[in-house]
Amino acid sequence: MQDSRSAASPWSGDADEFVRLEDVVKIYDDTVAVQSVSLSVPRHELFALLGSSGSGKSTLLRMLAGFEEVTSGRIYLDNEDITDLPPYRRPVNMMFQSYALFPHMSVEANVAFGLKQEGVARNEIHERVFEALDLVQMAGFARRKPHQLSGGQQQRVALARSLVKRPKLLLLDEPMSALDKKIRQKTQVELVKILEQVGVTCIMVTHDQEEAMTMADRLAVMSEGQIVQCGTPQEVYTFPNSRFVAGFIGSTNLFTGTIVVDEADHVLIESADLTRPLYVNHGVSEPLGMEVHVSVRPEYIRVLREQPESEHNWAHGMVSHVAWMGSYARYQIRLDSGQAVEATVPSLVLGQADAPVLDDEVYVAWSNDSATVLPS
Repeated sequence: MQDSRSAASPWSGDADEFVRLEDVVKIYDDTVAVQSVSLSVPRHELFALLGSSGSGKSTLLRMLAGFEEVTSGRIYLDNEDITDLPPYRRPVNMMFQSYALFPHMSVEANVAFGLKQEGVARNEIHERVFEALDLVQMAGFARRKPHQLSGGQQQRVALARSLVKRPKLLLLDEPMSALDKKIRQKTQVELVKILEQVGVTCIMVTHDQEEAMTMADRLAVMSEGQIVQCGTPQEVYTFPNSRFVAGFIGSTNLFTGTIVVDEADHVLIESADLTRPLYVNHGVSEPLGMEVHVSVRPEYIRVLREQPESEHNWAHGMVSHVAWMGSYARYQIRLDSGQAVEATVPSLVLGQADAPVLDDEVYVAWSNDSATVLPS
């Protein structure tokens, strides 16, 4: 993200570890909600905590905000230990999933509320409130009440209220969950632009993989209170480190097999699921004879009428289902082994006269560099 703050900005510290968590643990009675999480977030980054319900992501966010006490471990913000600080003493603002706007107050009063509580001068409050409303393109709605706004407009007001106090760290809790899909997709891009303009460091929680992939500079996938993989959206999608991550981020096809050839630049894997062996053009750390899983994304699968000439990476099957998605179709192919394979076929291919249809016999194939070997 681009930094829009001036040289006179009060923010300082190590940009590589603006937010730092060290072995953070949260235990409720006999339940471990967060397990020894260590994490660094650079200044101005938009970082996403991604996971299903119960993964610990919201608990971690609430500990950053100060709404939940840390059982053990430390939390640092801009080189300051904030672990034991109450919420009102932290330079952190949180935008809640429900937006939590006061229904009896106008938009202007909602945004101004926190500044009034801090005793900021009236002239400064007015200036900062309309600066924030201009930023989210809501200045023209300053006199309206929340019930007179759409869901997207309410979200903008909630964001303005979070930004008006100029926090060092902005926390977003499922920021798009109340919006329908079309508005959500548009708002995701707009929100990222606003955060880039402000230059605030942001950590968001979401269970929506598409949302995290669209908005975040980096993301952490959480499961059972732990971070199981962290990286850029492209890294995590392209190089998942486990079956869980491969299946959780997007869709994938998983084949189980045994390593029969292990060279520095490739491996061969025999799989009962496939007609021919799997050839993967990268080495692995697992020994010869080890059972592994191979992930191949649907967009890398080709659906063919003729048998491929390659010795590897193909199988025979039958089209069992076709779902038209507009710009592409999602094919389900039942292989001779019984294994189901999903393939994404572009609309340009579907327009051809010989495009496969339901119950057709077909071959599925993929290139040597399209697969990722995952440990068993």
